[in-house]
Amino acid sequence: MSTKPYKGFEPKWIKEAAPKDSYRSIFRWGDPNFVKYPKESLYKMMKDKFIMTDDDFRDYPVDIGWETVQLTQKSNMDEKHLKFFREVVGDAYVSTADYNRLAVAYGKTAYDLLRLRERKIDSLPDVVIYPDTTEQVEKIVAYCTENDIPLYVYGGGSTVTRGVEPIKGGVSLDMRMRFNKVISFNEVDQTITVQAGMSGPKLEETLNNAVENFGAKRAYTCGHFPQSFEYSSVGGWTVTRGAGQNSTYYGCITDIVLSQKYATPIGNFKTSHYSREATGPNLNQIMMGSEGTFGVLTEVTLRIFRYMPENRKRFSYIFKDWKTAMDAGREMMQCECGFSSVFRLSDPEETNLMLRLYNVDETPLWKLLDVTGFKDMERCLFLGFTDGEKGYSANVAKNIRRIAKKYGAMSLTSFVCKSWEKGRFNDPYLRDTLMDFGVTTDTLECTVNWSNMAQVHADVRKVCKALPNTIVTTHMSHCYPQGANLYFIFLTKMSSSEEFKAYHTSILDAIQKSGAAISHHHGIGKMFAPWLEGSLGRTEYGVFKALKNYFDPKYNMNPGGTIGLDLKEEDKRFMRDDIK
Repeated sequence: MSTKPYKGFEPKWIKEAAPKDSYRSIFRWGDPNFVKYPKESLYKMMKDKFIMTDDDFRDYPVDIGWETVQLTQKSNMDEKHLKFFREVVGDAYVSTADYNRLAVAYGKTAYDLLRLRERKIDSLPDVVIYPDTTEQVEKIVAYCTENDIPLYVYGGGSTVTRGVEPIKGGVSLDMRMRFNKVISFNEVDQTITVQAGMSGPKLEETLNNAVENFGAKRAYTCGHFPQSFEYSSVGGWTVTRGAGQNSTYYGCITDIVLSQKYATPIGNFKTSHYSREATGPNLNQIMMGSEGTFGVLTEVTLRIFRYMPENRKRFSYIFKDWKTAMDAGREMMQCECGFSSVFRLSDPEETNLMLRLYNVDETPLWKLLDVTGFKDMERCLFLGFTDGEKGYSANVAKNIRRIAKKYGAMSLTSFVCKSWEKGRFNDPYLRDTLMDFGVTTDTLECTVNWSNMAQVHADVRKVCKALPNTIVTTHMSHCYPQGANLYFIFLTKMSSSEEFKAYHTSILDAIQKSGAAISHHHGIGKMFAPWLEGSLGRTEYGVFKALKNYFDPKYNMNPGGTIGLDLKEEDKRFMRDDIK
């Protein structure tokens, strides 16, 4: 944690690790020994925005989750089923313990965290199983199908869409402990095949050390780095159609996955392993995004890339306003001179926060910006870096510099980008710290075209801002020649799960009504499911139901509303007149 000591009053931040068997150890983010809290200037800004005083930060107005997990809901799994599961994976890898069941029951959306703080335990599996091999998973899926047992999968647990929530109890497969091995490495094809529970850091370390691990000629990278990278899995990336922060160059997971293997209720299923083919609808793409509703993803073959960090060119620029920044960003993506790896453009409110978060306010640049006409709450920060072969990387950076200059941007050198890189995976730790004092933060994102970007940005922010004294930031990421992802982050004084759900619902209503795609890379889960049919169209959505009925006619795979497949009609939301 790099925050400087406070000169004035410092809130009672929790800086020690939570007890291993506590509620907090489940709902907090990541490494139990890592803590991040706002620096003093951000704390003061937050007090002003949320109309709070130092007295509001002297003690905790909400439950901080220090207590030992003890549940009143006991396992309802029949002993004969438990006996079978133990025979398949071993006695030590089948658990009905309270802590183990709760540990896989929720993801990491604020709604999950608030419910856990409130002790609202809405969903629990009856048993947690820790598989080791694909054959074990296949046996479990077949058994659950035969005996009508609901089956869920827990990969890294970083879902923000209630994707893993075991609403109907049953079995949860926890892939973290043992289902995380390399199946094969092929340097000729430049691919690696891994079990679905493989974590991001383990995959990247394995590829970076390919020379030592596999006798390869060079080091490689996975190219996929979501903010949840440290606590997400290859399987989770795949079934939700995820995207990493470097996707503008490497592509989203849908571009990186070459083939998949599933254990489904109707039998084992494997997609083709070719780069392209014209053999009917693409089964590889059909399975990605199914979020465990067709079966359990067991193995994934990924394209891999040469690891050449020495060729990286970092940059950061400041534009005078949002429209100019959007126009410049569009030209950078459409100029056909290559793509940056990270491509992040922040609107004025996010720029204000980012410059503080990454310590620009502590440098001479802060005053220089105002003097040179880049006004606070109008200026927009653009940062990123290039990857690839040395000449390619340098050429992309050169053209980004050329276009930025054309649109009147000022270079902030590589300083801001380097600061962002240091915090790119640990910013989520701030959320736990703020929630201890009743300040909630969460995210929503959507896909837009360049032609409707300004309209969607304005429409969604208007609804977000309907809640008084709320910080709402937006940045453009995961960019394409035809459009981009708009990523909204809101911070507000709120500590009730029901209040959060109502606010979150109003924002999703606005996104669907605006015509944007309701998710670019977070997936749908059970939380976004009510809006899916109303976003795609009834006829179009019917394809998903047909696939569900083919793969899982008994509806035992991730049941309870995942991607809307067993959702009640009255629970669906249709905000667009062209869909109704």
